[in-house]
Amino acid sequence: MIRHTLALLPVAGLMACATAEGEPRQDPALAGPAVKTVGEAQSCINRTAIRNTKVRSDQVIDFEMRGGKVYRNVLTSRCPRLGFERAITYETSLSQLCRTEIIYTLENMGGQVQRGAGCSLGEFVPVEYVEDDASGE
Repeated sequence: MIRHTLALLPVAGLMACATAEGEPRQDPALAGPAVKTVGEAQSCINRTAIRNTKVRSDQVIDFEMRGGKVYRNVLTSRCPRLGFERAITYETSLSQLCRTEIIYTLENMGGQVQRGAGCSLGEFVPVEYVEDDASGE
């Protein structure tokens, strides 16, 4: 079985994510920078082509691939502490990472890295990051 660990640095800024009372909960796929969908969702991606992984929230992970493609994965449910820790690990014997596979949050407990909650991946949706000229970033 092949084991992979992806440790990610925390994001320096804070994002406003609160909704007004009575408003429906925001779509989890909207976590992180704005994106536009550029193709059909896929069940699997090639594990060896993953260049970088960015945890956007407790339910959203962007998989940045060699060659510039990005796949946004919205987990089937919220994954405890994932958005805080921003690090994952997984085990697979396949050359692909597929929908319904389990990823685990990596938690830093007193200087020791431990495997935390296990959460199921959703489909991999090809996206492109959208630059917002009005944001000044």
